[in-house]
Amino acid sequence: MLKAITACLIIVGLINFLPVLGLFSAQNMENAYSVSLTDNNLVILMRHRALLFGVLGGFILYSAFATPYQGAAMIMAGISMTGYVLLVLMVGGYNEAIFKVLLVDIFAIVVLLIAALLKYAVKKPSSG
Repeated sequence: MLKAITACLIIVGLINFLPVLGLFSAQNMENAYSVSLTDNNLVILMRHRALLFGVLGGFILYSAFATPYQGAAMIMAGISMTGYVLLVLMVGGYNEAIFKVLLVDIFAIVVLLIAALLKYAVKKPSSG
């Protein structure tokens, strides 16, 4: 079960880490989200967002191999991805690229829930 938890966290970590590519250029962000970043203030905010995803994804990946941090990583990933899903659904009017990210985040939430359930099963004292 521990290998399954590790695998789940690697998947979730990579999904969360991937947006870090936007840190390197505004063009990467525009391509990823099918948006036009014409204002430098928005470019700064979006690239900072990419940096934060790099931090979060990196922490999730680290936690895959450092079990004491798995609970915190799972909570942080869950809040981030669930928050995104809720924002997309509440705001609406999104483009196809945002919808694809929504689907990927829903998939990652399911993988994260599997990891959390497995972690709980490992911690649960066995009866018998």
